[in-house]
Amino acid sequence: MKIGIVCYPTFGGSGVLATELGMALADRGHEIHFITYNQPVRLDFITHQLHFHEVRIEEYPLFQYQPYELALSSKLVKVIKEHGLDILHAHYAIPHAYAAYMAKLMLREEGIDIKVVTTLHGTDITLVGSHPTYQIAVEFSINHSDVVTAVSESLKEDTLRLFHIQKDIQVVYNFIDIKKYEREKKKECKRIALAQPNERILTHVSNFRPVKKTEDVVKIFAVIQASIPSKLLMVGDGPERLKTERLAKKLGVEDQVIFLGNSTELNKILCYSDVFLLPSERESFGLAALEAMAAETPVISTNTGGLSEVNKHGVTGFLSNVGDVKSMTNHVLNILESDENLATFKRNAKHHSLQFSLDKIIPVYENIYSATLHPKKV
Repeated sequence: MKIGIVCYPTFGGSGVLATELGMALADRGHEIHFITYNQPVRLDFITHQLHFHEVRIEEYPLFQYQPYELALSSKLVKVIKEHGLDILHAHYAIPHAYAAYMAKLMLREEGIDIKVVTTLHGTDITLVGSHPTYQIAVEFSINHSDVVTAVSESLKEDTLRLFHIQKDIQVVYNFIDIKKYEREKKKECKRIALAQPNERILTHVSNFRPVKKTEDVVKIFAVIQASIPSKLLMVGDGPERLKTERLAKKLGVEDQVIFLGNSTELNKILCYSDVFLLPSERESFGLAALEAMAAETPVISTNTGGLSEVNKHGVTGFLSNVGDVKSMTNHVLNILESDENLATFKRNAKHHSLQFSLDKIIPVYENIYSATLHPKKV
């Protein structure tokens, strides 16, 4: 199949998932075309047969805000016609599903029936999409997609609660390439580069937005570090980073907290980790938690959104209420109370992550594409 993927090209979960999906589909012989404003950060052209089409936005003094949706829909029409695409997969309702539908209408005028699959990822529904400014357009584009999927049962429920949806929504969980983490484990994991042999390593990965509650990560670590020699790896960047750095200094742990910035090598970083911290206010799935589990790292997270579908309380880690720093801290201490206990949680995390492996999820998407292109007659 010839598949167009429309996504954000950033480090966020939707962009990462879309990029990994495209590369996996290319490995299985499909022709994949990414259409977005920058090359996706995890896109690997060296080992994959992939195409990237940049959406350029010309600036005009007339516009206070440049009309990206217009440029995107026009680019979609051009790519579909030039390359004979069979299907568009729009990741994130805003603005991608809306632009895909506009492209569909324009192509219909020329006798071309492009199919649109829309995957809902989270804040496109629960935060941005449900805002009165966008709600009508988001609801319309979801209902006019040929197929709609959501990355968790929790997100599906939120979508049905917040919008008047007339389409069936199929839950297709996010996935990871398990083999990538297994390859990393076979290499020598040089923890000594970051921590002493007697120190534990805690890790957090996010885009440092307020919803990620990165200051809670530092608060948890400060208590842990007082009783267990530890280091904290903070991976990512965003608006809350400076505040988080200041809190680390205020709590006297700045020398034990390492801010690594954005990284495309999470599998290598997670190789070092003993516990992963994700105290988010909202997570529709929690891809970062799943990546940690694939690297045999137990997860301490909140119980919001789809996190309870990924992180199993008392098995792969622990769940706490949003903002309950004391509970999350106690759960970390529980896991780290002995080497044997930590090893058990690590094994459980790895075992549970297998159900979200790329090899299990990719065929689900292929079946969705095939069924959309060739619907069975009733």
